[in-house]
Amino acid sequence: MPVRTTVTVPLRFPDGYATSAEVTTFDGLADGREHLALKVGTPGPTPLVRLHSECLTGDVFGSERCDCGPQLREAVERIAGVGGYLLYLRQEGRGIGLYAKLDAYALQDQGLDTYAANRALGHADDERDYTSAAQMLSSLGVSEIDLLTNNPDKPAQLRRLGIGVRRVLPTGVYATAANVRYLEAKASLTRHTLTLPMAG
Repeated sequence: MPVRTTVTVPLRFPDGYATSAEVTTFDGLADGREHLALKVGTPGPTPLVRLHSECLTGDVFGSERCDCGPQLREAVERIAGVGGYLLYLRQEGRGIGLYAKLDAYALQDQGLDTYAANRALGHADDERDYTSAAQMLSSLGVSEIDLLTNNPDKPAQLRRLGIGVRRVLPTGVYATAANVRYLEAKASLTRHTLTLPMAG
């Protein structure tokens, strides 16, 4: 896919951590969405990569209903340390969109887990497709990566799409009283590599 624009953007997080990223946009991605590739540090031949799905509530507003904001913060610093890319993917709510995600929150407040809430709304557990992510990496000349994720679906999809995944490195676990049921569902139902504190 052709690169559209590349521009350097300073980054600063609420805790004061700051760095800069070279942000690249693309034309002609498979899903037609406006995804971003943030190059942080100086990538080597096998860069560290995080596929981060946009989460307005967690990334911007600091919601503790998920662990997205802390994962984003961690990923940028870890990638800056070794060089690599954070792909910021516009697939809110595991691909169902912002409004549907908030509808799912309302169902979770009635006792459903995050996946059951999606299904009650007529959606799949996870509707994300990483074809555009693979296209972005290929456009950046990246064919093999170390992947920063707890989600086994991400390396599986990337490998099927022709991106070599040398290693899968877990992110931290950011459990709070507000998100522990959400994390438990991810660990038990979709095999996320999360070690959660024992209940009781």
